[in-house]
Amino acid sequence: MGVVTDDLSATKTEFSQLFGYEWGPEVGGEVAVTLPTGDRVVDLKCAFSITEPRIELVRSASAPLWESVPGIHHLGYWSDDVDADRDEFAAQGYGTEATRRAPDGSLFFAFMRSPSGLLLEFVTRVAEPGMSQCWAASR
Repeated sequence: MGVVTDDLSATKTEFSQLFGYEWGPEVGGEVAVTLPTGDRVVDLKCAFSITEPRIELVRSASAPLWESVPGIHHLGYWSDDVDADRDEFAAQGYGTEATRRAPDGSLFFAFMRSPSGLLLEFVTRVAEPGMSQCWAASR
């Protein structure tokens, strides 16, 4: 589950105080993405919870998709084939909000919005071992 916030530190503190969440390190940086308006570089910083259910807190960025909104921003899922999942969901009426290519040219992630407004993020399972270090218990 992803939450976009203007203040990562304050939101981490709030979730920790209210629900006992613990956090991995803040990670991220400039990421080249493709938006409906074209290619863009976005400075994306986030922190993942060590505590489950897993929460990703994303610092709001100067791109429409990553502006702070009340409540849950997106639901994230591992994908064995992001390109195929994007195509399948597009056939069901989902619109592509943003994508990022992996070095091999395949999609690394894709944000898809349902006709009712639900935002899903598909992330290549190839990234799971590296990303899982962001929520390892040892800090």
